[in-house]
Amino acid sequence: MSVYLYFATVIAALGLGAESISATQDAAEQSPAGPKEPSITFNSVHVDGPYIAMTFDDGPSATLTPKLLDLLAARHIKATFFVIGENVAEHPEIVARAAREGHEIGNHSWSHPNFGKMSDQAVRRQLQQTDDAIKNATGERPTLMRPPYGSITAREKRWVHDEFGYRIILWDVDPYDWKRPGPAVVRNRILKETQPGSIVLSHDIHPGTIEAMPSTFNALEAKGFNFVTVSELIRMATPKPSHPSPQPGGNAPT
Repeated sequence: MSVYLYFATVIAALGLGAESISATQDAAEQSPAGPKEPSITFNSVHVDGPYIAMTFDDGPSATLTPKLLDLLAARHIKATFFVIGENVAEHPEIVARAAREGHEIGNHSWSHPNFGKMSDQAVRRQLQQTDDAIKNATGERPTLMRPPYGSITAREKRWVHDEFGYRIILWDVDPYDWKRPGPAVVRNRILKETQPGSIVLSHDIHPGTIEAMPSTFNALEAKGFNFVTVSELIRMATPKPSHPSPQPGGNAPT
C-alpha cells in the first residue's frame, strides 16, 4: 500500500504573488519488500554536486520577464518559469521566447486560486486551460506543475499526476520576495538558505526581485553553484545515504 508524506503550511496571501510553504519531498513507495514508485512531488533534490534550480512564478510580466530573460541569457543561466495561464494568453511571445532560449515552462494554474479549497473539476479546468495556453505558445505541453500557494492535497497530487503526467514542484528556499522586502534582503535570504539540490522560489512580477538577481547570481556562482532547470535537477537525483543503525548502548533517538 502506498504511503505519501506531505506536510505543508500555507500562509495568508497578499496579492497574486503571495505564497510560502515548507514541504517534504513526496517519497511514494510500496511496502519495504516491494519496488519504489517514482516520486511525484519535490521541494528539493538530493544531488552529488553543487546544482540548483532557480524558479520564477506568476509571470509572464510584460516588462519584467523580458528583463530577466536578458539577464539569464547574458549569463548563460537556465531557469524554470511557473506561469499563470491568463498571463500566457496575454503575452504568449514572452513564454515562447523563454522556451526557445532553453528555459523550462511549468503550469502554475490559470488564475492563481487555492487548489486545496476547490473541486476536482475546477482544478482540472485551471490546469487544462493553462496547459493548452503553454502548448499554443511553445508547441510543447508542460511536464511540471506548481500549485498556487503550494496548496494541494495528497489525493489531488495523485490524480493530477495520473491525468496530466505532472511532477508537482514545491521549493525549499523562499526569500518572501512577494512581501517586497527589497533586493538586498531577497539576495541575502536566497544565499543563506540555498544548498546543493535546492529549488529556489522567486517571482518575476516584482521589480525588487529582478533587481536582486544580478548580485544573487554573482554570489551563488562565487559559492560554486551551477544553475539547471528543475527537470535537469531531478534527472541528477541520487539516493540519499541510509543512516547506520544505532549501536547498543548508543544515544539512539527516542
